[in-house]
Amino acid sequence: MAAEGNVVNSDTKGADAIDEAIAKGIDFDGTPIPPAKLELYTKVMALEANRQRSGVSNTMRSRIVRIGAKHIPQQELDKLLEEAGFAPLKEKEVAFFYGGK
Repeated sequence: MAAEGNVVNSDTKGADAIDEAIAKGIDFDGTPIPPAKLELYTKVMALEANRQRSGVSNTMRSRIVRIGAKHIPQQELDKLLEEAGFAPLKEKEVAFFYGGK
């Protein structure tokens, strides 16, 4: 018999895990997501879906910075950005994602 509790579910990993859970209306712990939260999320995502984009490269850089800052030290991320041909981290990004350290 499998033990319950602190079991890491493979459905909670990866970039699509959140979207899949939202589509099902069920959080990772199995509880339903309250309708008011789902409605607000849907409303805001619809607004975002209608926003004009500035370019793929800009969006790629934004995602790299936003997600990379969670996993990669500041100096290393800055170096990786520059090596890939992206603009280095901006002061406001360093302050926001790295606490201005």
